Amino acid sequence: MKGIPMQTGVLRVLRTTAASWWRHRELRRIGQTLLAQRLERQAVLRDLGYLRQAATLPNAHVISGEGGTFIHLGWTTVSTLAPIERFPLAALAVARGTPFIDIRPVRDVIAFATLPRVARDGSGDPDPCGPGRPVSLTTYIDMVEAPGARIANDPRPRQST
Repeated sequence: MKGIPMQTGVLRVLRTTAASWWRHRELRRIGQTLLAQRLERQAVLRDLGYLRQAATLPNAHVISGEGGTFIHLGWTTVSTLAPIERFPLAALAVARGTPFIDIRPVRDVIAFATLPRVARDGSGDPDPCGPGRPVSLTTYIDMVEAPGARIANDPRPRQST
């Protein structure tokens, strides 16, 4: 689904989410409808930019755990303390094909914490060693599966047996 133009359903979800923000609701309540609409439009355009990045950046991915849900977009990270089920932007990114790493089933937190980070630019270190060294997204997925993470929209090439 990557590279497909934004559909009406995506825009509808983003508009509904922006309109539901407490600040926008309060602005409407006190009669500042035009300001609320302008802020909602800005939020929708920002979120569309995030979705485009999620579809095009080589190491973009969504990760969800006990500490919340994060959309990693190279040098930008969008996050919330909520699970992915309550983060529409992340759910849309995953629905559109962005790799999703669900670490909620992982119980060995120490093993997970010592993993290296994903490289921001799509490159990977051919000899990853230690938690500070960046690795490619596919290498990272190989590593997080061992402690029990679940993967959706796996970007790794399929292995035929």
